Amino acid sequence: MANRATFCTCTNTVCPYHLQNQDQGCTPCIAGNLRLKEIPNCFFNLVPGSEGRKNDHFSDFAAAVQQSE
Repeated sequence: MANRATFCTCTNTVCPYHLQNQDQGCTPCIAGNLRLKEIPNCFFNLVPGSEGRKNDHFSDFAAAVQQSE
């Protein structure tokens, strides 16, 4: 699993979907986020200043991107 997790930028290692906690790759994380209409943490990690967000909803991601531009 170590080789598969080398690219992961998610720091939420307590999440059951984190690559350190399961061996199915990104699929469980993405499926879980889509089911909740949320964006995975790794996407937010690309947006400067998004660390203090309250939620991971699509609208929160859109707002974070707009504020960073």
